[in-house]
Amino acid sequence: MNIKAFWRDLRFLQILAQAIFAIIFALFALYLYSNVVANLAKQGLTVGYGFMDNPASFDIGESYIPFEASDTYQRALLVGLVNTLVISVVGIFLTTVVGVVAGVARLSSNWLVNKLAAAYVGVIRNTPLIIQLMFWYFGVILQLPSVKKAIALPGPAYLTNRGIYMPWGEATSTFAAWRIYVIIALFSIVLIAFLFRALERRSSLPTPLWWNLAYLLVPALMIWLGAALQPESPLKQTIPTLTGLNFKGGLRLTPEFAALLFGLVLYTGAFIAEIVRAGIQSVSKGQTEAARSLGLTTGQTLRLIILPQALRVIIPPLTSQYLNLAKNSSLAIAIGYPDLFSIAGTVFNQTGAAIEIIMVMMLSYLSMSLITSILMNIYNNRVKLVER
Repeated sequence: MNIKAFWRDLRFLQILAQAIFAIIFALFALYLYSNVVANLAKQGLTVGYGFMDNPASFDIGESYIPFEASDTYQRALLVGLVNTLVISVVGIFLTTVVGVVAGVARLSSNWLVNKLAAAYVGVIRNTPLIIQLMFWYFGVILQLPSVKKAIALPGPAYLTNRGIYMPWGEATSTFAAWRIYVIIALFSIVLIAFLFRALERRSSLPTPLWWNLAYLLVPALMIWLGAALQPESPLKQTIPTLTGLNFKGGLRLTPEFAALLFGLVLYTGAFIAEIVRAGIQSVSKGQTEAARSLGLTTGQTLRLIILPQALRVIIPPLTSQYLNLAKNSSLAIAIGYPDLFSIAGTVFNQTGAAIEIIMVMMLSYLSMSLITSILMNIYNNRVKLVER
């Protein structure tokens, strides 16, 4: 029996090449770090993160976690990271909706809808994002009427130059006990998905469409049951009410947050619209004709035939747009929203720790990008075409 020598095995050579490249890259990174440390030492400076425990001594205008000026720099950077995550998560959800609607509208047979969508995509894509952010902040939101002359919208919601006020849910004393049911409900989605995949592999058949309702019904029942077992409702609705010189109750979107959200959503949505349009057009017209011959409506054809096949083309570039949205949020410094980049700049100005702050920002944005990529790649592997 002939045994091939390991140095002639292609798989071994591929692994060896990757290992050599990794070692060279690590040595190069170590060289750069040592060079930076040596140059700083010549100036009497050192690289370290001990300053993180010092009090920040500055206020942050908008924070989703408690923060005071006496808190540490580490806490301040955490506030910036949370602010960036909030705008990124909300922005990704809304920009997906805007992009899909605009992309479908670009292919509409209605002349007006088609041209309006084309104008939106053309104008937004060819205008710098920072100009759009400044337009929304200085040209739109700050020009809204004062609180006493607020523009009322259904909901009720109110548009003012101090922000956007809308109804919201406020936690009660039983919210902490109810939260465990919400966590279990979220884990049940993963468990249901695992069970369905196991059934598909065993039967070699796709799960019936109506079974997908379990993804919504089971978690919803758990959340409802948890709320029903509490002596009072875990959440109560609060409606913004004009009291004195300002609104009280409800949710307030600050002018900075609203301008950043609108700018990022509309800007990224224009690029996603073109991705969706290209993905739909990549599906053979024969698929549409076959669906019509079966009596499917236009909506059913798009939802059941076209979009599932177009996703294989849409998902990879869509991932890039999600990553761009998260990274473009750093432009929030232009309108005063305290994101990670803005707060990190303040910390750098006070401490002079350039290397440390840059490393924190790079690792933070890299982590967000990697997590987003992993989640999108998992979904992409589920919808991609498997060659036989």
